[in-house]
Amino acid sequence: MAKRRSADYDINLFIPDLHSFTTPIDHSKLYDSILNNARIYTAAGLPLDNQAIHLYRQSRVPAHSELAWILDCFTGFGEMSRMTQFKDKSDKLHGDQISVGLFNYPVLMAADILLYGATYVPVGDDQTQHLEFTRDIAERMNRKFGDLFVVPKPVVQQHQFFGNDQGLRIKDLINPTKKMSKSDDSGKGVIFLGDEPGVAHKKIMSATTDSLGKVQYDRENQPGISNLLEILTLVRQDGGKDVSLEQTINEYAGMERYGDFKRIVADEVAEFLANFQARLAAVDEQSIEAKLESSERDMNLVANETLHRVQTAVGLRR
Repeated sequence: MAKRRSADYDINLFIPDLHSFTTPIDHSKLYDSILNNARIYTAAGLPLDNQAIHLYRQSRVPAHSELAWILDCFTGFGEMSRMTQFKDKSDKLHGDQISVGLFNYPVLMAADILLYGATYVPVGDDQTQHLEFTRDIAERMNRKFGDLFVVPKPVVQQHQFFGNDQGLRIKDLINPTKKMSKSDDSGKGVIFLGDEPGVAHKKIMSATTDSLGKVQYDRENQPGISNLLEILTLVRQDGGKDVSLEQTINEYAGMERYGDFKRIVADEVAEFLANFQARLAAVDEQSIEAKLESSERDMNLVANETLHRVQTAVGLRR
């Protein structure tokens, strides 16, 4: 996406370190994890010398938290109670693990977006409700106080812009009806970027398929095979160019030996991980920190301009 869009748009990529507090984490490892996220972006192809692409830590731009509090005060309790992500995540936690931060996570996410006048926001299916809330709170504030915020485009237009109206939705290898998630307890259904290639290979070979005996793309009736087709599409390249899902389906549809097909996917995933991990090891940490600090200076200027406009509108400034 960065290669396709950076010529026409500024691209903001931030590390959501404040959002990480919403569920229990090991805080002693957080700082290293933040830097590792930046290294991963770089190893995945983020060009550090592209001035139109901004990479920054959420916590280093205080306006995120300040705007979130103001938006909190114009958000209804019932509105947050209806958020399905909170219900899903809180069901997996207990007692004091269910924090207020988890409850109003969508408000901070709205601040993340609205501070920069973002029109297009790449989100997964599980975040579309939060994006709609962002649009709602922006329109609500604009009606009450004037044109404070740029309202992000509707979800359908978001998909059209990013070219993923039928985009890849990678699912769990063991239960391919649910998304692949790092919070998976066993880890058997998840490919981690840090997995040894051989470990990932075994996970793919153990992936759930079906009894139909023919490779076809059918999310409803063959979710496991469809998931493997999508994973294969994600990691393959043809002459240095990304491959479309349609190309992958055309090439492999009709195969009758699931074991052979799994091996093809497993080999491609293992090769992808080996190459990615080699690039990750070569990332220069000083260059990463320089990019973060440079972007954070720029983002603070933009975010503070929005925050001051909002503070003036609500009576905190003149």
